[in-house]
Amino acid sequence: MAVNLHDAAYELEKAIRSSNEYASLRRIYDEVNADPSAKTMFENFRNLQLELQQKQMMGQEISQEEVEQAQKTVALVQQHEKIAQLMEAEQRMSMIIGELNQIIMKPLEELYGAMGQ
Repeated sequence: MAVNLHDAAYELEKAIRSSNEYASLRRIYDEVNADPSAKTMFENFRNLQLELQQKQMMGQEISQEEVEQAQKTVALVQQHEKIAQLMEAEQRMSMIIGELNQIIMKPLEELYGAMGQ
């Protein structure tokens, strides 16, 4: 019986959207966005993260000043209760996605792992 992988992926998407972890992430995300100061602080944090990631991907050096600014920004946003909760929820969701990715990649790892033996 042939399996349509895209159908399976869409089922997984539905399962993720129905999960408690996603519901919690969504609720906290909405709470942060409903608070103007938290929203601004979180957006500034995200923009800084993206900026540094882009520099890394382009092979550009990140200065000590930029590292220190990033550390200060992280410390500041972690002091905001709602943003700290959002970051924790994001981390949990990221771990789940990582676990799902490991499961999905298992057939290829087994195939290529067997070739090396």
